[in-house]
Amino acid sequence: MPLEPIKDPTNNSVPSTQPELIEPLCAIFRRTLKAEGLKYTPERAKILDTIIDFDSLFEADQLLDTLKAQGHSVSKATVYRTLKLLESAGIIQHVLVGREQSHYQLAIGQTGNTLLIDVDTGDIITTELPELIELRDKLCAAHGLTAQAHKLQIFVTSNK
Repeated sequence: MPLEPIKDPTNNSVPSTQPELIEPLCAIFRRTLKAEGLKYTPERAKILDTIIDFDSLFEADQLLDTLKAQGHSVSKATVYRTLKLLESAGIIQHVLVGREQSHYQLAIGQTGNTLLIDVDTGDIITTELPELIELRDKLCAAHGLTAQAHKLQIFVTSNK
């Protein structure tokens, strides 16, 4: 469901100068779980909170290690099931880096994200390119659309 900007209370057709309100991630996750007949458990809440604290790509094992280091008793199966649920809710997205390990990143709140992935070392550089965001928005506008976000992955090799 697309997020709607706050309307000016004096005139519903004129948007307010206030920033858009974005639904909290926990509310989105709760709604998705409820639709699937599942509960928002303390373990799932802690997994979501920990993911929000990550500032870049993460692996499931890294998430599990972080939770355990914080003193939380969460099974590997719970982490993997919760990652699938968060992905189906559109909160996180799977990022193809290589064949060995799955990586994830927060999807909501990311408006334009470019990943440079070194196929030799597995190193990942995350960057934003204002020129690409401008081109994306121009392309969407030409088709009567509004971009919500984008993800670009560029696979590279070192020139060394």
